[in-house]
Amino acid sequence: MTAQPAPRLTRLLEALLGAGTDLDLRTVLRRIVDGAAELTGAGGAALVVTDPREGGIAGIRTPDPGPEPAPQTAPLLRVPVHVRDEEIGELRLTGRPGSGPFTAEDEQVLRVLAAQAGISIGSARLYETARQRERWIEGAAAVTTALLTEEGTDDALTTVAERARMLADASAGVILHPTAEGGMEIVTASTPDDPDDMVGATIAPGSPVLEQLLGGEPVFLDDSATDPRMTTRVRHRFGPSMMLPLQASGRLIGTLALPRRRGGRPYTDVERLLATQFASQAALALVLADARRGRERLAVYEDRDRIARDLHDLVVQRLFATGMMLESTRRRPGAREVDDILRQAVDELRSTVRDVRTTIFALQQPPAEPPTGLRGRVLRETAAAAARLGFAPSARFLGAVDTRVPGPVADRLITTLRHALAEACARGNVSRVEIAVDAAAPLADGRAGVRLTVFDDGTDGDGAGGVAPEGGGTDESAADAGAGVGGGRPGGGTTVTWWSPL
Repeated sequence: MTAQPAPRLTRLLEALLGAGTDLDLRTVLRRIVDGAAELTGAGGAALVVTDPREGGIAGIRTPDPGPEPAPQTAPLLRVPVHVRDEEIGELRLTGRPGSGPFTAEDEQVLRVLAAQAGISIGSARLYETARQRERWIEGAAAVTTALLTEEGTDDALTTVAERARMLADASAGVILHPTAEGGMEIVTASTPDDPDDMVGATIAPGSPVLEQLLGGEPVFLDDSATDPRMTTRVRHRFGPSMMLPLQASGRLIGTLALPRRRGGRPYTDVERLLATQFASQAALALVLADARRGRERLAVYEDRDRIARDLHDLVVQRLFATGMMLESTRRRPGAREVDDILRQAVDELRSTVRDVRTTIFALQQPPAEPPTGLRGRVLRETAAAAARLGFAPSARFLGAVDTRVPGPVADRLITTLRHALAEACARGNVSRVEIAVDAAAPLADGRAGVRLTVFDDGTDGDGAGGVAPEGGGTDESAADAGAGVGGGRPGGGTTVTWWSPL
């Protein structure tokens, strides 16, 4: 006796059972599509998903469905696929050669399979959402840990930008800071491409995007290249983008931007929510990291201040007392034979006291990065000399000293200035020091140059002013030196002149 084919209901249940036991979404949907073609006798079946979030599974078809018949002759059956109340695509049947049109029973079978497809896609969405949440939570925790252990601010911003870029599957992770003019400037960029030309790009003041960001609201763009709200010079590279304020305790630290390439997948509502939460957590971590560094700096200041007090209370006072004893010894009868030795010892103690006081002054100042410009370096030298002199030397600058004077020339100028100030401090009777750095006046031979002049009103031990020239060894050097001999100004004094071609 010939076995009867299994009833359609049995085969439908088998198809649904097979679809429900596999964890891979594409395999599940493939089984649904194959089952639809088999149960209805269709020549071709396809699952077409129109939702861009499911772009990876669009167009699943039965193997080798053959060419689709012409629309006017081909039977066609379409059933929508829903995830909850949202229609995301449709399950299609095409081509039924020699079997006539599809029946109502065929449509019922297709609706059951379409419902199963919707359930499978919805479950996959829930699973992926849970995985996304887990990744973003882990990423936020990793950023917080990294920020609380790293030292530099630039490293902290790079950490936030790099981690956010990877979590969001973005083309770049960008940190922007508000500018003094009211705009925003890219200060950190993480991208597989060269980020150098991105850093420094700005959003112009008055942009509608800035109004939202400065107000603490995130900005979501479908296409950065064409959105009229965007004004940066690098916007043409990117498509979908999120711009998230880094805000903590009501204070806007900056903005985290996560653009994707043009034509890239739009951000989903879940991705937008998770990225916004990540930005809030990152902003708080940045504030905590900055507070930690502030506490560490305060501890350093307190330690330096303690060392400075100890030097003053223990070392300086003892040196000063020793110097006073030596001075009194020099004045006693019969001390002439050791007068030179005592004088030398007193001078050494005075020099040591000055050096220790300079060290105390430096310890009492906040540690800072060395100034890079020549103007800043000159002012730093004058501030250091002020502790030894008891007053602040005056400094005057002519011309673009920071941009015109190259590094090696600036180094030699600072060395000369340091020596000149040391000599002025050593004289002990100085009440005025004037420093001039001129990068605008040409040298005697017409070449562009820079000139340093240091004048002080002190005198050497014999009461006469002196000169300490240092320069290129030309006739101009001798002329400048001659101008300082005998004081160089009414009332005497010492002038040091140095120059160099640029």
